[in-house]
Amino acid sequence: MTMRQIFITFMFTSIILIIGLSAISPTWLWAFAIVGPVILMGLYDILQTKHSIRRLYPIFGRFRYVLEAVRPEIQQYFVESDTSGTPISREFRSLVYQRAKGDRDTRPFGTIFDVNRAGYEWVNHSMQPKHLTDFDPRVKFGGPDCTKPYMSSVLNISAMSYGALSKNAIMSLNRGAKIGGFSHNTGEGSMSPYHLEHGGDIVWQIGTGYFGCRDDQGNFNPETFKTNATKDVVKMIEIKLSQGAKPGHGGILPAAKLTEEIAAIRHVPMGADVVSPPAHSAFSNPTELLFFVKQLRELSGGKPIGFKFCVGRRDEFLGICKAMIATGITPDFITVDGGEGGTGAAPTEMTNSVGTPIKDALIFVNNALIGFGLRDKMRIIASGKMFSAFHILRAMALGADTVNSARGMMLSLGCIQARTCNTDHCPTGIATQNPSRNKAIIVTDKSQRVANFQRETVKNLVELIGAAGLNGVEDLEPKHLNRRVEGINIKTYEQLYPTINANVLLDEVVIPEDWRYDMAQANATSW
Repeated sequence: MTMRQIFITFMFTSIILIIGLSAISPTWLWAFAIVGPVILMGLYDILQTKHSIRRLYPIFGRFRYVLEAVRPEIQQYFVESDTSGTPISREFRSLVYQRAKGDRDTRPFGTIFDVNRAGYEWVNHSMQPKHLTDFDPRVKFGGPDCTKPYMSSVLNISAMSYGALSKNAIMSLNRGAKIGGFSHNTGEGSMSPYHLEHGGDIVWQIGTGYFGCRDDQGNFNPETFKTNATKDVVKMIEIKLSQGAKPGHGGILPAAKLTEEIAAIRHVPMGADVVSPPAHSAFSNPTELLFFVKQLRELSGGKPIGFKFCVGRRDEFLGICKAMIATGITPDFITVDGGEGGTGAAPTEMTNSVGTPIKDALIFVNNALIGFGLRDKMRIIASGKMFSAFHILRAMALGADTVNSARGMMLSLGCIQARTCNTDHCPTGIATQNPSRNKAIIVTDKSQRVANFQRETVKNLVELIGAAGLNGVEDLEPKHLNRRVEGINIKTYEQLYPTINANVLLDEVVIPEDWRYDMAQANATSW
């Protein structure tokens, strides 16, 4: 029984009991003076639409907001006394909440970072900053073989499936994408009616389970794919090879969160965890992957097709690059997911100790594409703990064209990181299929918060670009960012992460020494 149900039971029981006792002695009516305000306060909490916590936890949920009111003072103490990084995460979480709610997001007393500590990073500003007014920069997705390119925002919703999230959460995200003009990645759980109801731009992710385009044996079904991929609302298709939260492991939907509706959408049986296979069955090597890309592009009517992966063995990605050269087939985009990415369910070792972090992954992928002379044929999307405009700026300086955010979008919905996503007991109604919980999310309110967060973060990104004296995101280069290495030893990203020479990986004679081993292992026809 939920706290909401307990309160309703308490309310009716109290009213009936007081009325019954007052029939014996009218003095019992005074009890309403004590119980009445509590009942009215609880009813107000249930009926208001701004706070999911209070809708689900009437009366008791108010204590969270009392503590939130004194957050800045408490947080400042921890920032000064703890340099572990946790207070920084808390600061970004607060930033997302404020932007989502439309509150002022400026800060008193300057930076919370220890600027003298090794690892501190910042962007160089200019003595002649630019006053930029285009707060909605766009990036074109669509390579030479794409006939239906997509003009994408620089910040979009990362992959989160219906099943992992509730239907109200999915509708809130998609309606927010519609309001703000950015895209919403479905995650590998297929397109549900809730992804389509509000008409936000969709990036349809195809995982190893082929949910939404599978046959009875779980294999890829071209006809079912074509039916869904040609929907006008679908702007791009993403093949998921792996994800940073659990690289080398298939997606997991615990049986506790599997409903009849989700089972029908995914075309899976009830009663057991839905665990996607770790690898695809539609292809088994780099060359076959690219022919699959070509097949999906043709079936979709020429829409941008890409793949998502978390960098693991470098030679495997280099094998894909070799296959691109050999076949002449290139994806329209590559989504690079960092090993620090989040999830609602994953083995601890996979989450903590597998997968290349986003910064290192971006540097490698961007350099590999430049070295093969392929960089101008495709876009790079970065994902992995992206909260702020500086995170986006940093990713772009390392080679990303756009950024996907999952955690930031979740926080804008009202996620409090209770870490109960895999139990179906999410206290905010976001990551649960329990109807009594997910109905606490009011779609019209939460979708506006998603749009607010995205809009304000992109606006701040543009202001950072202007402060650096640049005319747009396309002018950003590694030299504009700095990192304190140690003491007074400061280097730019250009010095720390030098860019490889164009086409240098195409000639065995001039391949850089630190690339030779992986290049020798890379094979276009096997992994």
